[in-house]
Formats: sequence, C-alpha cells, structure tokens
Amino acid sequence: MDEQEKLRILITDDSRLLRKKLREELEKQNCEVIEAVNGKEAITAVLEQELDGVILDIVMPVVGGIEALQFIREVSPDTPVVMLSSMNTPQKLMQCLKMGAIDFINKPYAKEQIVHTVESFKKIKEKRLDKAHAEEYNDF
Repeated sequence: MDEQEKLRILITDDSRLLRKKLREELEKQNCEVIEAVNGKEAITAVLEQELDGVILDIVMPVVGGIEALQFIREVSPDTPVVMLSSMNTPQKLMQCLKMGAIDFINKPYAKEQIVHTVESFKKIKEKRLDKAHAEEYNDF
C-alpha cells in the first residue's frame, strides 16, 4: 500500500467531544475521517462510501452499535469494524466479536489502542489489495 494513501475511517459516537478527540488521533496517523452520530448515520455512510474501517460505539440513540454492526456485516462483510464502549461486559464483547467485529476498545481509551486499530485496518486493506492483484493475474 502506498505510504501516502490515506485510510478512510468512519467514527461513530454520539459524543461530539469523543469524535473530535478520535478525529485528531486518526488524522495524526494520516487517516481521512468521516463522522456519524448514531448507527443510522453509520449505515448510510457504509452504503454510500468506500471505507477502510469503522469505529463504532455500542450505546447510541436512533440505531445502536450492535444493530449497526449486524447491518454492516450484511452489506459490507469485508469492512473491518472495531467496537467502542464504556460498557465493559464480557457478554457484549463476545456478542460483538461473534458478529464479526475485529476488536473492542474500552472508553476511556489509550492512544496506543487507536494506533493499533489503524495498523489493523492497514493490514486488512493491504491483504485485500494483494488478493485483488493476485486475482487480476489469474485472469490472464
């Protein structure tokens, strides 16, 4: 993957302050950030844009994170999703991972967790690009 190519990451949280903080962290890591305030907006963003990753809060108004995750898995199964929540219950964590989330970040989060999330999104994108290139060569 080209070092200059920005990852497009959707952050979904009903807290404007948290979105602002996350945006700053992600932009420091050369990411393009799209924001949504609830699961309904997240679903719309996934349907309308090509994204390299989604950071999704669990507890939100209108449509919650678990319902949004379920829909995202159906319409865009290759888009990696990391769940974000202050509700650190093992049941929620297991439910999200079983539904296809690749990771779970507890609030308040450490900067290192966001760095790790971006690295995970990069690796997944690189694998997807490598697979697409391999399939192109197989067509010849």
